[in-house]
Amino acid sequence: MGKPMKLRGEGLTGLGKHEGDWAKGRSYCEGTVVALGRTRPEGVRGARSEAPASRRHWQPAVAVVAAGRTGPAVAVVCRPAPGAGFTLVELLVVIAIIGMLVGLLLPAVQQAREAARQMQCNNQLRQMGIAALNHESTKRYFPSGGWRAYFEPDPDLGSGAKQPGCWRYSLLPYMEQNAIWELGMDGDQLETTVKAANAQRIKSLVPIYYCPSRRAAKLYYAWCYTYNSQSVSEGTKADYAACIGTSWDSSMTGTSYAEGIAKTVSKTIPGVTGCKSEIRIAEIKDGTSNTYLYGEKCIDATLYEPSSSTTYCAGDDHAAWAGLDDDNIRYTTQTYIPIQDRAGYAGNGTFGSAHSGALGFVLCDGSVHRVSYSIDKLVHQYLGCRADGKVAHIPE
Repeated sequence: MGKPMKLRGEGLTGLGKHEGDWAKGRSYCEGTVVALGRTRPEGVRGARSEAPASRRHWQPAVAVVAAGRTGPAVAVVCRPAPGAGFTLVELLVVIAIIGMLVGLLLPAVQQAREAARQMQCNNQLRQMGIAALNHESTKRYFPSGGWRAYFEPDPDLGSGAKQPGCWRYSLLPYMEQNAIWELGMDGDQLETTVKAANAQRIKSLVPIYYCPSRRAAKLYYAWCYTYNSQSVSEGTKADYAACIGTSWDSSMTGTSYAEGIAKTVSKTIPGVTGCKSEIRIAEIKDGTSNTYLYGEKCIDATLYEPSSSTTYCAGDDHAAWAGLDDDNIRYTTQTYIPIQDRAGYAGNGTFGSAHSGALGFVLCDGSVHRVSYSIDKLVHQYLGCRADGKVAHIPE
């Protein structure tokens, strides 16, 4: 506590209850801050101010007792500058500037989000490629394309030519989805006893098969044949297809397991995935780094979220597990060039995606590439064939 000192001052007005103390020189301690009321700004000394009422700023007067001095204390009166507000014009200018900055920033934010979705899409393709290579390492052939869309999968029929379900189903055990793969496993190999399990499997969601730029991972309208499944009205979808090359054997028909198992089809498919296929890695003569395995498929941009039998896109009507169909395989002939999704174009049989500029492919060596929609038609065709002797590389 400092020693008491006296405040002295003259010519100060409007100091409130401390005005008398100030004039009388009342004692205060060093460093004490004394609020002396409010003072009028200079030019407002009279009983009445000529300034408008809105500009009559009254300011607090504060006396600070100076420390470390001998003799009479010195009082310093602190008067803050009058407060100033924004005018309406200034506020509107600030709002306009903020709007312009947001307008400039928004496209950059959208591009960053799309880049992140592309990275996620690439990662999903990479996981499918790794799963397919693990399948090949275990079974000595790549996953089969299944029988046809007439049939859903059956775990009791194993893999390869005997498995009616498509390649996506065969990948499940290699992507930590074994619980979905083995639904209905009872060892009897009868199409009638797996029906309830297939209806459940069709409604089992696997988010890795959904492109994040296209649609949310949820159930959509889907239908199925009822040879080995109960009827459904919705199911899990998929935005990726296997490459069958330039042609395929479409003679696979039948309504029973006996017919499906007994049916023989051509084994000379140009791609890696086909009807009842069992392609070994040694059969990819053009090189695993030069041959498509799986890629994104094109569908109508207005039909991403089908809700009824009248709102689905051809090539996207079945659930993810049905046998060979345009839902799960695509071609690379020169008439099926890659294309970005667009309104009113189904793209049935064509590779494509919701991404701008390029779509994603995983090759038979597990590497993932972005392929431009403007890729040369012949190069695209050659990349889809595993052993045509015309080795092609994805342009950088």
